[in-house]
Amino acid sequence: MKVLIIEDSRDFAQPLKNFFSLDGHTNDHACTLGEAREFMDVSHYDMILLDIMLPDGDGRRFLNEMRSRNDDSPVIVMTARSEVSDRIDLLDIGADDYIVKPFEFAELEARCRAVLRRHKGQSQLQLAFGQVVLHPLLATLEHGGTTHSLRNRELRLLEVFFNSPEIYFTKEQLTDRLFSISESVTENAIEVYIGRLRKKLAGSNARIETVRGIGYRLVAT
Repeated sequence: MKVLIIEDSRDFAQPLKNFFSLDGHTNDHACTLGEAREFMDVSHYDMILLDIMLPDGDGRRFLNEMRSRNDDSPVIVMTARSEVSDRIDLLDIGADDYIVKPFEFAELEARCRAVLRRHKGQSQLQLAFGQVVLHPLLATLEHGGTTHSLRNRELRLLEVFFNSPEIYFTKEQLTDRLFSISESVTENAIEVYIGRLRKKLAGSNARIETVRGIGYRLVAT
């Protein structure tokens, strides 16, 4: 999961970034709505965590702008307001969920998983393609009675393919999904991970296909 944290308090954002990083999630941090727009112009995010009161504007207006241009990226609002009317307003303008500060980071992560399941219309406890089963929470890949353990970025890459089988992804798109903007990435990083995954898919009826000049996709054999 790649997360954009839009929060002006660095004292609050840094521990949150550390929590998601330790749990294997890529994340970027924007202190203002302007920075958030810049990040979103160049990168795709699976989840947006949005504060309401920001130095250059109201997070609710930002959310309303997103929905008015048909951007359906999952958004969880982090708010200090606990009144029922405020929470209803957030949901009415397009928030997928909200969480009231202060909160436990583990609860926020659980809410992220629930929102993603609703968006994808399927359970993320298990993803299947052909005879291959991916268990995201266990970080394992299973086929033919064999179970393979997955490293963090191997898992994230397989989640991309399993959620959109037969769809081509360019090397640039996959790099964007796996790495934060602040990370320096070598040109062959994706090739290395693709090579590792091909070895773990060997013997199954699924493979990662390469089409020169286009990209990669998960296909059945």
